[in-house]
Amino acid sequence: MKSPVTVIGLGPMGATMAKTFLAKGRPTTVWNRTASKAAPLVKDGATLAPTAADALADAELVVVSQTDYKAMYDSLDGADLQGRVIVNLSSGSPGELRRASEWASERGGVLVTGGIMVPPPGIGQPGAYVFYSGPEQVLDRHREALGELGDVTFVGEDPGLSMLYYQSQLYLFWSTLTAYMHAVALLGSAGASAREFRPFATSLLLDLAGDGPMGFVKHLTGEIEAGVYPGEDNTLRMQAVGTDHVVEAAREAGIDVAGPTALRNLFWRAVDAGHGEDGLSSVIEAVRRP
Repeated sequence: MKSPVTVIGLGPMGATMAKTFLAKGRPTTVWNRTASKAAPLVKDGATLAPTAADALADAELVVVSQTDYKAMYDSLDGADLQGRVIVNLSSGSPGELRRASEWASERGGVLVTGGIMVPPPGIGQPGAYVFYSGPEQVLDRHREALGELGDVTFVGEDPGLSMLYYQSQLYLFWSTLTAYMHAVALLGSAGASAREFRPFATSLLLDLAGDGPMGFVKHLTGEIEAGVYPGEDNTLRMQAVGTDHVVEAAREAGIDVAGPTALRNLFWRAVDAGHGEDGLSSVIEAVRRP
């Protein structure tokens, strides 16, 4: 028989996690501040605990999915965490996660932090993965159960690391898609459609991630790691001038200029810091030193 798990928090993420555990045949106890949300899960075989303390008593492994870490403090305040492994997949700042680890330890528990990298429908599906940080030995003990939610990706002992990875991925995701929206709006001002632009955008994104001559993610990674920013073929100063033109084009088109302006200002800050003759990768120095 599989080891039991408790799920605290039954929003879209938590409810899907509990449903996934049940579908895998894992005994699952659930608790939520609004108990009625548990009804569909109880029909599927979950045990609804009357209190958070009762939910903790049912399993060593406790998966928390709530709005934020404050919700965990409120829900588990006064509960006995002795011998419990709290795997919190809620969002927060890295510093907050580190403080939460101390909070759990002071109460006899162990906190493993995580950032789940798929929306609710993707939980437990191929390609799903979760960043985890904290005590690796403890994580390994529950790797089988947690693997039912997605691939277990351990990133380090520092409790804040999982959230740093999570937020870095989200920032890359959001900023890339928002840049696409800006590009579509810019073209739309002249009557070009998103459908017409999509093949070019897709080709660029694939090129950036590839290993070919346009594989800039690979190239920038090597240059950033080495701390060397070659700019012989295309200096940052030239590209900064190009960002001036992007801002001007956005203004003429009557679309939002905040995003392009922020990019332009970042480039020129790097130029002003002495990187004008370096390449694009030198912008990392302006990012690191605001």
